[in-house]
Amino acid sequence: MPAVSLREVVEGLDLQSDELHACLDLTSGEIVVFSLEMAHIAESEHWERAPEWMKESLPQVKRALEGDHMLDLPDRAHIDEWRMMQDFAEAEPQCRCRNELSAAARGKGAFRSFRDAVRRLGLEQAWYDYREAAYLRVAREWLEENGIRYRD
Repeated sequence: MPAVSLREVVEGLDLQSDELHACLDLTSGEIVVFSLEMAHIAESEHWERAPEWMKESLPQVKRALEGDHMLDLPDRAHIDEWRMMQDFAEAEPQCRCRNELSAAARGKGAFRSFRDAVRRLGLEQAWYDYREAAYLRVAREWLEENGIRYRD
């Protein structure tokens, strides 16, 4: 397998959700991202019902679902973006913001509250840089744990 693109792994991690799934094709080194709808259509083999934009991806999705050469990327539970928000709040050098960020990252609606607080405090770029570095760490650790060569 060729060296995997670290950037593509990060993009795959970022896309992981309840609706989208990402995995690594261990033979090609490609990241395969697909929705539940795509998986259902690929498994059913009623591809003629699929929208045109989806048809091209269905063979790859089918291989991803059936092959033992696919490795699931860490899901949202393993990425733990909530912990990232807490860590960012604690690491933020502007002490006056620390309490507000920590409070925003808790409870129901934490992701929206945190995003709003970051925006209101003018820390959006700092948050996105921090989040990107955290995703890079998760991707590197996952690749190394699985013995997968990668390139930056």
